[in-house]
Amino acid sequence: MNFYRTVLKGLTVSLLVLSATSCNREEAPPLRDQIMDVINTVDGDMAVVMLGMDDAAGHVLINENERFHAASTMKTPVMIEAFKQAEEGKFSLEDSILVKNEFSSIVDGSPFSLSIDRDWGDALYDKLGTRVPMRDVIYDMITRSGNLATNLMIDLVGAENANRTMHDLGAVNIQVLRGVEDMKAFDQGLNNETTAMDLAIIYREIAGRSVVSEQACDEMIAILKDQHFRDMIPAGLPDDVQVAHKTGSITGVKHDSGIVYLPDGRSYVLVILSKNLSNNDDGRDAGAEISRLIYEHYNSRSVQAGL
Repeated sequence: MNFYRTVLKGLTVSLLVLSATSCNREEAPPLRDQIMDVINTVDGDMAVVMLGMDDAAGHVLINENERFHAASTMKTPVMIEAFKQAEEGKFSLEDSILVKNEFSSIVDGSPFSLSIDRDWGDALYDKLGTRVPMRDVIYDMITRSGNLATNLMIDLVGAENANRTMHDLGAVNIQVLRGVEDMKAFDQGLNNETTAMDLAIIYREIAGRSVVSEQACDEMIAILKDQHFRDMIPAGLPDDVQVAHKTGSITGVKHDSGIVYLPDGRSYVLVILSKNLSNNDDGRDAGAEISRLIYEHYNSRSVQAGL
């Protein structure tokens, strides 16, 4: 809660500074207004949180505490938990893990399996019955959003442990309950949930290298930078801008969340969530435009400051 109050205080200072410096010259619409104009074109609901890592006044908060189905953004908490348990000595990320396709529902323990047709991490299915290095499973879970890889890791580290770790980090509204395609749980409304602020808190901790260890954060950032799906936050950004991020998408839901690294060395955390979309492509396009607007805002500030 102290962090959240700090963000709001910084935002208030930012608005006062902008007001004081806008006298006697015509200004472009404030960044928040530009973002709201984009959101208002979408048939659905959106939330945006941007936290500047190097500028305490550089924040945008829009529907930051609204709850959303987490979709595949929940795979980042699972990755953090895996690195945490490895640091605690429970296993090594170099250890191998048996690839299987049978998991237990959190509702009644009944078995269920995943479909390769709904899994971008389809290469792992060729390795059923064999053992694969845990680090490779984590990489597939994040970069290809592999569902089979995710359920293997949740079986190992425990959803309840990932949930507890997120709450310890201050992301108290994240709910990590289950693996992917547990349809009995889905039918009962037992879903993984998040808010834009909670994801932003997690990524701010990773960016600040204060989760698990500095080495673990560096490794997680490297994995996130290899993200295969790049149609939202990175889509409209220059090639020299690096993004370490994790997406999420199901029907009516389109998310992206991560850390944006500018060429001048500054960085910011950006989370864009959407739900109740009549068309997922609209959510995708709006997210890409919002990301572009935020980048241009930061880039223009660096030029004005002579950076």
